Amino acid sequence: MPRPCKKRKITARPRAYYFKPRAVPLCELEETVLGLDELQALEHADLARKDQRAAAAAMKVSRQTFGNILASARRKLADAVVNGKALKIEGGPEELARPHCGGEHK
Repeated sequence: MPRPCKKRKITARPRAYYFKPRAVPLCELEETVLGLDELQALEHADLARKDQRAAAAAMKVSRQTFGNILASARRKLADAVVNGKALKIEGGPEELARPHCGGEHK
């Protein structure tokens, strides 16, 4: 029996949840689903240029798990771009990290 998935820390929700090829109706496209944890991994690794150790710590997962999430995200992104599929961003075992406000609640 596989271990249950731990929730991964994400810092924000995406501004857009769908990307698709131009001039093709969505109903005519195959869809690839990218999880919110996979999107967060792409952001840490490819935009913020964090190494896997720092990115894994930020997401509260092991380096191995981070590497697996990142590899899956890159595969799905490549599939959508190369094969002209719609990319839908949704769900996954994630937990939205709340920023620390600095003040104490009374």
